[in-house]
Amino acid sequence: MSTSTLEKSPAELQDSYDCIVMGAGPSGSTTATLVAKAGFKVLLVERERFPRRHVGESLMPDIYFVFEKLGILDKLKQSGYAKKVGVQFVNHAGRESAPFLFRWNDPNEWSETWHIPRPEFDQMLFDTAAENGADCVQEVRVLDVLMEGERAVGAKLQFTGADGKTETREIRAKVVVDATGQSAILSSKLGLRRVNPDLKKAAIWGHFKGAKRDTEHGGVYTIVLHTSQRKSWFWYIPQADDVVSIGVVGDNEYMLKGRGTPSEVFFQEVAKCPALQWRMEGSTQVDELVVAKEFSYLTDRSAGDGWTLVGDAWGFIDPVYSSGVFFALKSGELASECIVDALKANDPSAERLGKWVPGFKEKTNWVRKLVHAFYSGGFRVGKFVKEFPHHRGELTDLLVGRVFNDRVGGIFKDLDPFMERMKNELPPEDPNAEPEDADVPALA
Repeated sequence: MSTSTLEKSPAELQDSYDCIVMGAGPSGSTTATLVAKAGFKVLLVERERFPRRHVGESLMPDIYFVFEKLGILDKLKQSGYAKKVGVQFVNHAGRESAPFLFRWNDPNEWSETWHIPRPEFDQMLFDTAAENGADCVQEVRVLDVLMEGERAVGAKLQFTGADGKTETREIRAKVVVDATGQSAILSSKLGLRRVNPDLKKAAIWGHFKGAKRDTEHGGVYTIVLHTSQRKSWFWYIPQADDVVSIGVVGDNEYMLKGRGTPSEVFFQEVAKCPALQWRMEGSTQVDELVVAKEFSYLTDRSAGDGWTLVGDAWGFIDPVYSSGVFFALKSGELASECIVDALKANDPSAERLGKWVPGFKEKTNWVRKLVHAFYSGGFRVGKFVKEFPHHRGELTDLLVGRVFNDRVGGIFKDLDPFMERMKNELPPEDPNAEPEDADVPALA
């Protein structure tokens, strides 16, 4: 059950608000917090009850500045969460890149971040919204978004009481925010979602205790490991309390069609990844393996009269570079600025509410391009950095999430033709050979 003492009961809610936020994951709680901090009446509703298990536990360092705005940096620093200091890649033959150590590119505390347990982290964000004045309620089902023509004017909500009885209410709002994740209630209602047919992925993941971890550089790093057949890859995310989150990602058809239970498929893929096997040696599985379908998609429109989309309701790229939570919070931050502007001007029009969208789409597209590079089969990280050392900083910026500036983008002028060339070359198969990037101590 939730530990929050600030959660409202349905009886305490008003009939109208300046802003209703549907969904209290990272994007929704961020939006609700920042709009409430600006002095507006906000209702934040969540379908489930915290704490809850959720995929997405490795952060991008540039999330630091959103945490600063939310006022939770001190909580995170005192949390005991595992400090993430970099990223490492392991190819299909088990050859390891040098880790990308973020501080070597920018030696400041905002260049490092955390691996977070989502049940605790999401609870923290939900409570932060309540502490900043938002009316927050859990176990609320959104039955519909109320529309007058093409303008959103509120939501039809179903509340579940402690006795299990339900109550349905229509609550009005000047602005409705869809932060309902992949459920994407409003974008589904309006038919706005467009799935990327090239990135239909599924993940099977869980937690293991006692797996190997490297803390040589003052923290841990996310490791991305290819399997021998290159049909799937694993994430390896060391967390606090000797726990590691391990997940395998591959095409939906390959992962889930006719291969047995999720556990059987998971360990079949482990058998194809010796670099993961020795890291998992002696570990114990501590929870059930679960499936998450990670479809890559965008929406045709991300804002309209009286409404906007944030987080996974806006779109999802791919789990490989751990961009999901950062972009969820960043979209909430940018959308909240437009919501506050619209409410102050008493003009919640599509034009005002959607001002943040074009820039956000443009900047996040750089990470999307890097995702396509990863799956192309031609992105040999160490070899690329050796051949184009002037791109080391920009590549690290992409892994940090530092894309909301004018520096990034130039890398692809060289990366795109490099990948085409690499796809036509047979990669070395001998795992005992000297790694191609062994002399690149810091790709930053």
